[in-house]
Amino acid sequence: MPVEVEDIMAQANKRLFDAPISVVDLFTIGIGPSSSHTVGPMRAARQFVGLLGVDALATSEINVDLYGSLALTGKGHSTDIAILLGLSGWQPETLDPDQIPTLINRIRSAGTLYLGGVRFIYFREADHLKFHKRQFLPRHPNAMRFSASIDDRQVVEIYYSVGGGAVVRDGDDGGRSGHNVYLPYPFASAADLLSFGRDSGLSIGEMMLANESVWRDQRQTFKFLDDVRDAMFASIESGCRRDGILPGGLNVRRRARALYESLLNNSTNDPLRGMDWLSVYAIAVNEENAAGRRIVTAPTNGAAGVIPAVLKYHETFVPGATRDDARMFLLTAAAIGALYKKRASISAAEMGCQGEIGVACSMAAGAYAAMLGGSNEQIENAAEIGMEHNLGLTCDPIKGLVQVPCIERNTMGAVKAVNAARIALKGDGEHLVSLDAVIETMRQTGEDMQRKYKETSLGGLAVNVVEC
Repeated sequence: MPVEVEDIMAQANKRLFDAPISVVDLFTIGIGPSSSHTVGPMRAARQFVGLLGVDALATSEINVDLYGSLALTGKGHSTDIAILLGLSGWQPETLDPDQIPTLINRIRSAGTLYLGGVRFIYFREADHLKFHKRQFLPRHPNAMRFSASIDDRQVVEIYYSVGGGAVVRDGDDGGRSGHNVYLPYPFASAADLLSFGRDSGLSIGEMMLANESVWRDQRQTFKFLDDVRDAMFASIESGCRRDGILPGGLNVRRRARALYESLLNNSTNDPLRGMDWLSVYAIAVNEENAAGRRIVTAPTNGAAGVIPAVLKYHETFVPGATRDDARMFLLTAAAIGALYKKRASISAAEMGCQGEIGVACSMAAGAYAAMLGGSNEQIENAAEIGMEHNLGLTCDPIKGLVQVPCIERNTMGAVKAVNAARIALKGDGEHLVSLDAVIETMRQTGEDMQRKYKETSLGGLAVNVVEC
């Protein structure tokens, strides 16, 4: 049963990822504006309909209840739209963002929903989709309850959107299939990674690639990584072409195109010109995300611009960069991201924005250090620096929209990542604070952080900036 908001954080800290984590868990191609509030709910709704199976043909009514952060910022994050699309059988990986307005208008104007693409049912959001803003469920701040009326019985399932688009059904352990998977390098900490690296002579990215062979052929992994890289760069290109006002009511104007054109037309020898390009790349991605368009969850949507921006920066400004470099960049970043997912959380509803921008910055810093020839110890140091200087970062989006301060915050994460990598490479890998220590510190900080600063729009900028 739901519990009051005051009790949630005493119960919501159970880790949901104990099984091995793959690169496909850290990077997924989907749509904006939020991995936890849009992508996750869409997947949960679709999974629920799939769970009904043939009973979907006999379903007369569907009710959805949203709790906690999903209820508090769901409207701004398009959670309601995601639920409608998921119940209709759509999935974020294949849905064309340009189709969404037509699909949603059809549902809302007709008052019917084509459940799983097999049966039309009566569906009015005011009656069948409820936002419980004062209630949380005990396992996680992002909770959804689905109920289907089938003849004279009810089918009820609860799902949690635990960050990065990942969804856990109540009663499941939240891991990938098979806790009995045996990895060649079963790291659970950064210390493990460094130890395995010393014994094997492999880099962090190479060990991650070896682990991926448990799930698929190496060619399939490379195909996945190439698709991710191409989708990241496509979102940068698209963001640099588009203009106009972002949706949601804040009247935030897109800036990437103007900044991009300004840089193209300005040939000065500004020593910080590269940083300007880095910022443009990040802004372009997150403006696409805010507009609900195609982006890569990396490791979340709110932080989707950091890793693509640093990778694009590397390929643009480092001579001789190759597609193999991009693969190793993403594998290294995924190994670091897996540590956060296993040992803490990448959910802003649990950790604040340190769990999104902070984690993305840490991942990008380590990956960029690897691209610059850093040792495993220097990579670990870069990742640690990237998070250490994002500790305590709050998530307080104005009007619940992934726009302010989220878009600019991605530029800060990208710039910090490049700087962290360069600082780490000036040393020999020896440093006082370990990556494991900073991850544990992030977890403790997230648990201590007041709930109003964790993707609820109840504190910070969300209440101190007057909407015009």
